[in-house]
Amino acid sequence: MKRFLKVSFIFGTVALFLTACGGKNNVQSKGNGQYAADQTLNWTESSALATADLAKATDTLSFNVLLNTQEGLYRLDKNGVPQNALATKTVISNDGKTYTFDLRKKAKWSNGQEVTAKDFVYSWQRTLAPKTASQDAFYLYQVKNAQEINEGKKNVNDLGIKALGKYKLQVQLTKPVSYFKKLLAWPLFFPVNKTAVTKFGTKYGTQARYTVSNGPFKLTNWTGTNKKWTLAKNNDYWAKDSVHLKRINELVTESTTTSYELYSDKKVDETLLGGQQVKNNRRNKDFVKRLPTATTRLDLNQNKVSAFKNLNIRRALSLAIDRSTLTQNVLQDGSVPLKGFVPAGMGKNPETQQAFNEEAYVKKAVSYNLQEAKKLLKKGYQETGTHKLRFTIVTADTDSSKQTVEYLQSALAKLPGVSINVSTIPFVQLIAKQHAGNYEASIQTWQSVFADPINFLDIYESTSAYNTSGWKSTAFDKLTNEAENTYGNQPQKRWAKLVTAEKLLLNEQGTIPLYQVAKSQLLRSKVKNVVYNPAGVPYDWKNTYIAN
Repeated sequence: MKRFLKVSFIFGTVALFLTACGGKNNVQSKGNGQYAADQTLNWTESSALATADLAKATDTLSFNVLLNTQEGLYRLDKNGVPQNALATKTVISNDGKTYTFDLRKKAKWSNGQEVTAKDFVYSWQRTLAPKTASQDAFYLYQVKNAQEINEGKKNVNDLGIKALGKYKLQVQLTKPVSYFKKLLAWPLFFPVNKTAVTKFGTKYGTQARYTVSNGPFKLTNWTGTNKKWTLAKNNDYWAKDSVHLKRINELVTESTTTSYELYSDKKVDETLLGGQQVKNNRRNKDFVKRLPTATTRLDLNQNKVSAFKNLNIRRALSLAIDRSTLTQNVLQDGSVPLKGFVPAGMGKNPETQQAFNEEAYVKKAVSYNLQEAKKLLKKGYQETGTHKLRFTIVTADTDSSKQTVEYLQSALAKLPGVSINVSTIPFVQLIAKQHAGNYEASIQTWQSVFADPINFLDIYESTSAYNTSGWKSTAFDKLTNEAENTYGNQPQKRWAKLVTAEKLLLNEQGTIPLYQVAKSQLLRSKVKNVVYNPAGVPYDWKNTYIAN
């Protein structure tokens, strides 16, 4: 974010977050020599930018660019709490199902047009329209009639979002949603400029020149395929006085060896670190340890390899993987073995305060036991009438992905009759293959949008656009549906349903969890006010600046 967000993609707070209302103080501090003359941030990315269209985005990088070039009703602060952005006032009905927003009156698009309530209405309708084919449309299903519209059963004008005036917006939900404000701070829920979409048509969001912005920065120098682009300060932004950076230059370096060299040569201000680099830099004053709610897993496509429909074969493959060896001896970057599909940091039991990944832990689904794996595989072979298993694992061409797939190839080859081929491809191509279900097995990564277990579990609902591996369960669907639609206002019962759903997924080995992704980095100490969100879109540079 998948989800998030797919992180397939697929990263500590560095300094204090300054809200827009602090703009006056920010400007005054410039006179005290706090800010460097050159307000340019040079940043590295491990993959190319896939899209700048919020309705088409599925990966973390695309959403990160959207977060910094667009503006919604809220932005998250350094603690992950929604703060007013385009919304100036929010009124929530007593039943928790109707939200009425007063909008900021001085907000503009970079094409000079005003940002109005109709831009939100158009954006949400466009995302849900079947012809848009948005993979993330299901996140809007909490809105009245959204699912029916997305399934082609109702007209987009029936959607529960209305412009009550130029600067007043009303949203009607199907049920109370405790995390709805956090969703509204995610770019999928941001407005879209209809004039731009109409003008550019299918080209919208495919290159920098086919986009418009209403956020702190504008996307420039992106051709749709190049490996570098710039986020330039948007002088039409309503809070431009609190935006200090003039430009953010982003450069794709698939290898941390390359980005580390650039950092050492002072050509960039940030670099992700590989295993040995983490070891060498733990005491570096610029070292920042990050453990986002991003996970890596192995999905087995039952639609391509019939043997994967067998539970014993799926369990055998999982048991042959030593996740501690993978994280500690291969990756060595601070990543940690998963205890389940949902990682650490995704919430606690409302009564006992036990972490979700601890309470829903199914040991046999993430343990290493090669002897047991061989027994189960033999049983699976007998049940499927075969004696060998050959398939290809496809993954991204980044350092960590290559290391992971090479380890898996070696580990799974220890099983009788198992032979693994490896295919590493550019990230943008990978997410296209995964979306189309065009793989036998694939290393998938997912970054949550908000810190709640449902943001992981809904991936494996039968109707999810991200569920391309063929594993489906009516019992699982029932549990997640009850959690969201029956017990939305009963936190403890909702929690219990989600725990049961996670256990069901793991007991059936619907996926093979591997590790929670560490994204340790070096970030120059002169770079201040980077707001980092471990449970959503990671980097907000709105108030970032380069210090003297």
